[in-house]
Amino acid sequence: MTLLANTTTTAADEVFIPQYSARRVIGTWAAAAVPMGVLAWVGTPLLARALEGPTAFSRALILALTVGLSWQAVLVLWLVRREQGTLRWSVARRALWLQAPVSPRSDRRGGRMWWVLVPMTALFAAEELIPVLPHPASHDFSTLLSASAGHALLTSGPLWPAIVLVQMVLNTVLGEELLFRGLLLPRMSRTFGRWDWLVNGLLFATYHLHQPWTMPGALVDTFALAYPARRYRSAVLSILAHSSQSVFFAVAAAALLLG
Repeated sequence: MTLLANTTTTAADEVFIPQYSARRVIGTWAAAAVPMGVLAWVGTPLLARALEGPTAFSRALILALTVGLSWQAVLVLWLVRREQGTLRWSVARRALWLQAPVSPRSDRRGGRMWWVLVPMTALFAAEELIPVLPHPASHDFSTLLSASAGHALLTSGPLWPAIVLVQMVLNTVLGEELLFRGLLLPRMSRTFGRWDWLVNGLLFATYHLHQPWTMPGALVDTFALAYPARRYRSAVLSILAHSSQSVFFAVAAAALLLG
């Protein structure tokens, strides 16, 4: 097992990061990706039939993906609890790299290392410039926001905007990033060596079974999110950069709601 560098010298605070085999890495990937794909393409149409109104499919999709992202958060917490024997914050934050970026040269934390967020966020935003594959508009969240059904849904009251906000937080903080950069990435070095970040990025791109048309663009996240998180041993960096997308959608949704 690999010992994660600590900010304190007390032995009680040491956190050991077990290394996953390739089989376990793929299994964890599947535990996140397969439910999302099934919920999007099977669960959503079934749930939409049980709902009424012109926004039935949109509501079903939002609920289905929120369930899938919630499952990812539960999966991470369960695996960390099983691995570390506790979910105490002092342990969980080290086990999931929820820490300030660490200089790969001096082991200095925070400070100027936070500036790496600027190129990370810019590169992550550049993902939007990559053409997406043909896909059904019914499953595209950005299309939903710009469509009449999305307008009606987000202006019908506070409930659905709140649910969408919860989904965004799960997407970029407690779900995808926590699982891929917080849980998996620190546990891939023994199996994949110096290319663990590259494999992590490829897994993240192919994880999007619920939105396969975004896979080419998601490859950019290998360099925008996975590599910096690995280099600076901080999932907080990738969480913040990824959350810029949620901020954009939140502002757009708020504009619709207030407008």
